[in-house]
Amino acid sequence: MAPFGAISADKLFRLLGSSQSPFLVDVSLDEDAEADPFLLPSAVRRDHRFVDRWAAEIKSPSVVIICHKGRKLSEGVAAHLRLLGLSAEVLEGGNVAWAKAGLPRVPLARLASHGGGTLWVTRNRPKIDRIACPWLIRRFVDPLARFLFVSPSEVEGVAQRFDAVAFDMDEGFWSHRAERCTFDTMLTEFGLETPALMTLAQIVRGADTNRLDLAPEAAGLLAVSLGLSRLHASDLDQLEQGLIVYDALYRWARDAMDEKHDWVARSSRNEVG
Repeated sequence: MAPFGAISADKLFRLLGSSQSPFLVDVSLDEDAEADPFLLPSAVRRDHRFVDRWAAEIKSPSVVIICHKGRKLSEGVAAHLRLLGLSAEVLEGGNVAWAKAGLPRVPLARLASHGGGTLWVTRNRPKIDRIACPWLIRRFVDPLARFLFVSPSEVEGVAQRFDAVAFDMDEGFWSHRAERCTFDTMLTEFGLETPALMTLAQIVRGADTNRLDLAPEAAGLLAVSLGLSRLHASDLDQLEQGLIVYDALYRWARDAMDEKHDWVARSSRNEVG
């Protein structure tokens, strides 16, 4: 059991991607980050010396502070945040314990910004991949990420002009590869190939590439995605509603795949046996 004011790696991993997931802040020293260039999924890097400045950006009801070994840096920052009225814990054992547990870590080299708030751009009128990928980024890569939906012909120009990362285009790094879709690419490049996310990836791939035989749930995701597209004229409104769909699918893939549901007819009280 983790000591008071700390959370274990296993418990924190169970919270990631859920509505109970805390905001993760990595305050490791630059030399530690250079020696071990990875972040926990959804963590953002901040300088421990300026905690009073960046604390105001935290909107989550709970925060977990991470450093190399979970000692003085994370303990001190968490104490400062509690002083400011936030609910803050430290990751027991820090990045070292997380890596030792074999839990997924995001390579710093794949992040456009280590401090979060990355800007992404793709084609407008999203359906499947262009909702699934923002969900993955928001839940497991950058909780502060922003997304632009523009005319297909203008994606590359907008990306260049506004220093945004283009995704799910015919060409480019963040796109389909062979028979796999952009969601698959992101799982691989961000080091997020956990069993639950791989299950979700197969459903997304089936729905996005019209191979509904890949997973029984693919047809359902396609139907819901097309329905959301018809319901919402605003791409951003559709994204917000779509995030809930993927939240539910992820929790099913992680916790509920073996659960069945059936309706059992009850005999009427007046029925004579």
